[in-house]
Amino acid sequence: MNPKFKIIFNDLEAILARDPATNSKFEALLCNSGFHSICIYRLSHYFWLKNFHLTARILSQIARFLTGVEIHPAAKIGIGFMIDHGMGVVIGETTEIGDNVTLYHDVTLGGTTVFDKNGKVRSKRHPTIGNDVIIGSGAQILGPIKIGNNAKIGSNAIVIKDVPAHTTVVGFPAHKTQTSKSKKFCSYGIEDKTADELSETVIHLSEDIHDLRRQINELKKKLNKN
Repeated sequence: MNPKFKIIFNDLEAILARDPATNSKFEALLCNSGFHSICIYRLSHYFWLKNFHLTARILSQIARFLTGVEIHPAAKIGIGFMIDHGMGVVIGETTEIGDNVTLYHDVTLGGTTVFDKNGKVRSKRHPTIGNDVIIGSGAQILGPIKIGNNAKIGSNAIVIKDVPAHTTVVGFPAHKTQTSKSKKFCSYGIEDKTADELSETVIHLSEDIHDLRRQINELKKKLNKN
């Protein structure tokens, strides 16, 4: 099999493996907008590497119009890539994505302006995503940061710092909830037993404050009686 077609075939297999709503390759081929956007990206990336940059950009704009997914043709994306639901995904120019990565809708892999010691803007402005990473809907991963292998980014998380491998992060700013070396796939990057230690701490503090207020009110009543 031609290597280029093999990459597309791997992307198709990824949809069947991770999307229970898709029942066949034929259905994915016809009905999955995320897959359509990836196919057009593969073609536009080929033209980009051949220095047909304008042609590549026109193709990426066509993909954006048809699918709502915007992938810069210069971005580097590995095999087994899947975009579930598609709409609203943005992948910037210097983004690098490893193998078997899953993105959900409204994800942004965005760039930030980073200057070197000489005051010049660095060429690398977008994230580097490792292998087997899951990025939940609405997540924003910004700047030339690194997301380690098998990391999970929860929905609506805003990530501006490196995320170690095998780590789940949620919230804004994104913070670690747990570390797990399990490669079990979980939708939107959140497992059933994912515990947010920060949220639990805030809840406990709120309960303690409520209890202190109750004690203070009781002391006030005793003082008033005396």
